[in-house]
This record gives sequence, C-alpha cells and structure tokens, in this order.
Amino acid sequence: MNPQAAIRTTEVDGIPTLFAHATGPMRAGLVFRVGVADETLTRSGITHLVEHLALHRNGLADYHFNGETKAAFTHFYMEGAEHEVVAYLQGVCASLCDLPMERLETEKEILRTEESRRGSAQLPLWRYGAQGHGLVSYPEWGVRNLRPEDVRHWAQTWFTRGNAVLWVAGERIPEGLSLRLPEGGRIPMPAVTSALPETPAYFSDGSGGVLLDAVVADTAAARLYAGVLERELSRSLRQEGGYSYTAGTDYTPRRDGMALVTAFADSLPDKQDAVLGGFVDVLAGLRAGRIGPADLEAVRTRYDSALAAPDAAAKRLPGSAEDLLAGRPVLTPAALRAELRAVTPEQVHTVALQAAQTALMQVPAGHSADWAGYTAAPTDSSYTVTGRRFRSVRDKSVALVVGAEGVSVTTKSPDGTECAVTVPYRACAAVLCWPDGGRRLVGTDALCVDVDPGLYDIDAHTMATIDAAVPPHAVVWLPPRQQPAARPATAAASHEGGTAQGAASGARTPTRRTVMQSIGLVVLGILAVLCGLVALSFTVFEAEDPELTMGEWIAISAFFWGITALLVWPAVRIVRTTRRA
Repeated sequence: MNPQAAIRTTEVDGIPTLFAHATGPMRAGLVFRVGVADETLTRSGITHLVEHLALHRNGLADYHFNGETKAAFTHFYMEGAEHEVVAYLQGVCASLCDLPMERLETEKEILRTEESRRGSAQLPLWRYGAQGHGLVSYPEWGVRNLRPEDVRHWAQTWFTRGNAVLWVAGERIPEGLSLRLPEGGRIPMPAVTSALPETPAYFSDGSGGVLLDAVVADTAAARLYAGVLERELSRSLRQEGGYSYTAGTDYTPRRDGMALVTAFADSLPDKQDAVLGGFVDVLAGLRAGRIGPADLEAVRTRYDSALAAPDAAAKRLPGSAEDLLAGRPVLTPAALRAELRAVTPEQVHTVALQAAQTALMQVPAGHSADWAGYTAAPTDSSYTVTGRRFRSVRDKSVALVVGAEGVSVTTKSPDGTECAVTVPYRACAAVLCWPDGGRRLVGTDALCVDVDPGLYDIDAHTMATIDAAVPPHAVVWLPPRQQPAARPATAAASHEGGTAQGAASGARTPTRRTVMQSIGLVVLGILAVLCGLVALSFTVFEAEDPELTMGEWIAISAFFWGITALLVWPAVRIVRTTRRA
C-alpha cells in the first residue's frame, strides 16, 4: 500500500492526531465531540456562540479559516502555510481557555443575523422531537439569555483535551505546535430520541416537493443504496416523467453506527401528485429488490474512483476525526474500497428494506401518504390533562385546560370529536415567555401549547400557577412581540419550530399614509365626477350646436373625457394601494 495514501494516527500535546500526506498548502483542523444535539432547547446556540468567540481573535487573515457547529461535533479548520496553521490552532486553543467576553453581546447579534438567513429543516424535528438531534430544526433561543459564566462553563466542560482530535494534511505535522486546552475526558455521543410512535411515517408541509429520510446501518452497502436511489429518482422523475428539476439523495453518517439517507425531489404545484406517486414507486421498486446491475456498478465505480484519488485520505480526515471521537474505527481509503467491491445486490436490497421501515416522508400540503403504507406522524396527544377549563374568547370549539401535571389545548370538531395537544410539565423542553404575559410551552415531543391571556379568559392566579409549575431551567425570555396573538392555535397545527411569534397578527392600525391617501381619494373623486358631468353634458347637448363643426365638437368632447380619465386613474391607483396595504 502506498504510505502516502494512508491515514496515520499519532499524538500532539496529548491530543489524538490523524495525519495524511498531501501536497500544496497545509490543511488542519481541530474537532470536538460537542454539538447542537448536546444542548437543551433553552440553551440552544451555546456551542455555536463558543465557536464564534473562539475565532474572533483571528481577525481578518490572508489564509482561509472557519468553524462549523454540527449536530454532534464542532470543527475549527484552516488552510495555509505551516506557520499560519500553527498560529491559527494555538490561537483557537488560547481563545477557548480565555474567551473574549467583551465580544459576547456583539457575537449574539451576529448569530441572530445569521439565523435570520438560515432555513430550518423540519424532518429532524418530527423524527427526534424538541431534544437531541431534533434541536437542529429550532431557532437558537438560548443565545439571548446566556451569561458570561454560562458560556465559560460550557467551554471548560466540552472543549477539552480529552474531547478533541487534531487532523493534519500536508508534508508533515507542524513543528512547534502546542495545543493548550483544559483537561477533560471523552464525552459519549448524544442519546438518540424519537417523536414517532411508529414508522414509516409522513407529515404534510407547505413546500412544493417531496422529502424523505431513513435511518440505516452505516455500511458500504448503505452508501451504494443512496447512490442507486438517486439514479432511480433522477431517471423516473426528471428524465422520463419531466416532473422534477432536481431529484437526488444525500448520505450522512450519524457516527453512532447508523446513517441518514435523505432523498428529495422538487415539483411545480400542478405536478405534486405525479412527483409523490413517482417517488413512492421508486422506493417500492427498490424495496421489492428491483436493483439494476448497471446502476449498482455505476455507483460503485464512482465511489471507488473517489477513494482511489491521490488526495482521498486527506479529504477523509475530518470525517475520520469524528469517527475517532465517537469510538469508531478509522478506515483507510483502501479498506473502504475493499468493502465497496464486496457489496452484493442482496445487501443493497437489505438496506432498502431497512430504509422502508424507518422512513419519514414530508409531502406537500394537502397531500397524504397513507395510501402508500405510511402512518401520519402525530399532531396531537393521546390524552388531556385534568384541571380547569378556559374557553377561547374567539372560538368556542377551542379550550385551554390547566392541570396540576400540565396544560392542554382541546379542539372539538363539528361531529363532536375532540382532539388535544398536551404538554406535561415534566416533559417541557422550553417555555417561551413574552413581556405581555404570553407563554408557549414546547414539549419534548415537539408539540406546543400557547397560554395567552389574550386568547383565553384566564386569570392572573392561574397564569402564576403555570409559571410556578414549569421547571425553572426551561424558561426562555424573549423580547416583546410585534403584535400579540389574536387567536388560539388549534390542535391540528401544534408542532413548534422556526418562529417565536404569536399564532396570528392583530388588527392593523391606521397610519398617516393611509389617512392622506383617503383625503386624496376624496378630492380626486369629486373633481373626476364634476369633470365627467361637464364632458357628458357637452357630448349630449352641444352635438346640434350650429356654431360648432363636427370636428370641433369631437375635439372638445375628447378633451373633457381625457381630463376625466386623468383624474379617475390616480383615484383607482390609491384604492388598489390601500387594499394591498
């Protein structure tokens, strides 16, 4: 075996180190076993905040550097000359030991700005709930209330020597590299939670396409399955059907022995039925064992070529560092190539069966997948708490129930059936609190209940009882809402994620612009009516005037009607603008 194509394990300052020979600028990274899945909903964003603070002292540099906070790992990496690598890594470690707290509030604002530009994936929320791996679907609510001592404690607990792995790709490991970090042991991978009573499952969303993920064993056969699935989706939905522009898959190891296969296909509104049907048909074909030998070999060849590339070992270093932190073996490109060559169609079929059993599908709003054997993911709870009942002030079919063990919102359908969303205090992931008295309780199963004095005729004593019953560590204070909630959320729309606003906006308040538009409309309307009457009178009564020629009569009539039109047009524009506002 070519030694330059291998990954060598060594140690720097007591930190496990992975090295691969590579030409060109040196690349290096420091990986820690901590991520979003290790946080709670009320502390969400704290790891990301530490990452930002640790990178601040690097300032503006000529070399490329960055950081990344993932579900279970945090990466610091850079590319440049050897002395730049040394300075960067040592600077990151120094900052982690002494975070620049004078930057705390500024970095919080930067994180909030970054979050406003980032979309939220819904599949993790529905699969894992409001905890663990599901937290990647939520806003970083915890950042706003973090104190300096909270951030320091998090850094000292997780960003330690024993919880880190260094990787280097270059001619050699840099000389003089010293990584000073707090002492600490390796922390196990975060527990995997579930918010799905059974799978395969589906939920409806407003997006136009179809999205699916499935949990499978992390093997070479699973990687090949993801590649074959992508080819089948592209062939069926784009090349043959012409229903989708993008149809593909993604393979993401979870580093706990399992991996996530994600498949997606976009769609126009009038093609959603065809895309959903074609998507299900492709999955069913693979589940039935219809795996084309040519497709399998094409995918195998593509992966094998990537692993045979001269820089394959260097490219695998970040992922290998995650494997090492998770207690999994670090495989060389040569070992992975051998595994790929040994995969049989039967093994890929086994993965297809496993994927079919664990699948979670997101279908466009107004569609379902129960006809394909998928169970609707729960949007309500199996029970209602016992306690005082408060009717909605706007919808008599909706009621809030406040009990000793939790809160529920019940909705009664016209046929008398009642469904409920319940958040027990013991399973409350977060309580979002606004200065106007509004509360939103988010359960660990991702279901939520709004408790708002503006929605229900609820007294102050009961509100105080709820505040006293929720766990203190679950409270998140948020800034004033732009508009208070005006209607209660129903049990059918109870999953929380992506927004911290109330259920609906209140009535619109007239503005100065609206008043001025109304005055202008009245003035223009009066002038248009008067001019129109003049034009009508001249057209009807002056047609027989012997002192006017036919041409003069037409010209004057057209002039008055033109003035009328010029007055009417701005009035129409004002009406249309006011309605849009």
